[in-house]
Amino acid sequence: MGLGTFGADGELLFEIQLVAANGEIFSISALFDTGFTDGWLAINSQDLQALEWPLILGQVEMQTARGEGVFNLYEGKVIIDGIEVIIPVHAGYDIPETVMGSAWLNIMQLVVNKPQGVLTLELIDNS
Repeated sequence: MGLGTFGADGELLFEIQLVAANGEIFSISALFDTGFTDGWLAINSQDLQALEWPLILGQVEMQTARGEGVFNLYEGKVIIDGIEVIIPVHAGYDIPETVMGSAWLNIMQLVVNKPQGVLTLELIDNS
């Protein structure tokens, strides 16, 4: 089960790992944003230098909270809740922090109980 934390302003934060093309693993804190409905993960383009993920598609336009944005899509490898997954990752220059999108809710269950300090994200067993 992926345990999360609440940020100072009540943000939902999860520790995830990004797996570079050479196998190196980077642990980061990512903001879970249910308003990011078009994807799995969004990162700043600058962070891709160390990861060297392959480009899937360039110059994808999409609507963001700040207006229209242009992103490149990469094939990224992420570890969350101990599970390694390959997902499309949106990369752009105006992304201040790594953001997890609501596509995770297609395969994982999000449990939020702020009064008790419970924040979890775990794989749904569909067997």
